[in-house]
Amino acid sequence: MDRSPALLLLLALGFCEYGHGVRSPKDITQLRVGQRLELECQTDRDSGASWIRQDKSGTLHFIVFINSVSRATFSSDLRTSSRFEASKDSTIYRLAVKSFTPQDEGKYFCVMIFNQMMYFSPGQLAFLPVTTTVAPTTCEPTPKRGITEDPNLKTPDPERRMQEELNFFCHIFIWIPLAGACLLLLIALVITIVLCQRTRTRRCRCKR
Repeated sequence: MDRSPALLLLLALGFCEYGHGVRSPKDITQLRVGQRLELECQTDRDSGASWIRQDKSGTLHFIVFINSVSRATFSSDLRTSSRFEASKDSTIYRLAVKSFTPQDEGKYFCVMIFNQMMYFSPGQLAFLPVTTTVAPTTCEPTPKRGITEDPNLKTPDPERRMQEELNFFCHIFIWIPLAGACLLLLIALVITIVLCQRTRTRRCRCKR
């Protein structure tokens, strides 16, 4: 009876009769694995009641039906259960989870049927506390004393390296034409001096 469409339909119809004479304690907190969990609900009629559990996915699971003479019938028509205990005291219906496990997490309802109408208690939440895992911390290597790093061994910055290359090319384009111009001026100066020397020599020969 873990997944019963008829039970789902009856529960949906029973929402309009929420909590009619069916009361339960507050939500359970601070649960631990292996802990005994005791639930109870009190009704205003002595006509029997059932306990069901809704898991995280919304699926309903029948646990036990306790009739008016305190006779418990668990799932698969069993009189006893290795996981649960059920009892009745006057109009108080009790359910105990012997050893709570993650499989038992969910919302527990106490359900009563009267005049072909289903009434149920507010859901009692029973969940284990959420455990958060802490990421392992990594220890940074301790620098050795007496050893200094050579700054030349560090990987150069790509942007700085690109800037240096651009500066180098700029220097080439500036200095090479300048050096060529200086060389041309030097050649022109030498030619001028040579021509002047020849002209002066010729003039001197003519005077004699």
